[in-house]
Amino acid sequence: MPLPLVCPACGTGGGLTERFCPRCGSPFVHAPDAGGRAAPRDDEAAARARKVHPPYAEGEPVRVARAQNQPEAELLQGLLLEAGVPSLVRRSGGFDVPDFLAAGPRDILVPSGGADAARDVLGSTVPREGPRVPAPSWVRVLAVVLAVLVLVFVATAVLAAILA
Repeated sequence: MPLPLVCPACGTGGGLTERFCPRCGSPFVHAPDAGGRAAPRDDEAAARARKVHPPYAEGEPVRVARAQNQPEAELLQGLLLEAGVPSLVRRSGGFDVPDFLAAGPRDILVPSGGADAARDVLGSTVPREGPRVPAPSWVRVLAVVLAVLVLVFVATAVLAAILA
């Protein structure tokens, strides 16, 4: 039978399906057994979970920074974790070289609840994702005119080659 959960900060008890204390927001830990021994859960994952602030762990993942390679991404992840913000690293799109697994750009993603705190910690200049604004109408007209000119030049060159 698993040991009951208790908040290490305020002592509030919790159910086995709960993760955070409703009173203070700290992550629950297993309560000591009858002999006074704490539950054997001092691994790296438990230490990382204790550092995460619950409000920062809510929402969809958003990109807050970009790293040039895997070691730099792990450094940024460590900075974010020390500030209580959980993060995820993924390869940036369009770069995949299997021979160099640690090479290539990485995106740093955090839950939307911790995005502002992560940008403050990292001093990130990645723009916040928002609705896409369409190009002005004169830009679209110019693109169409240039496309027509290219087609005319190509057609002229093909006709000249055929008739010559």
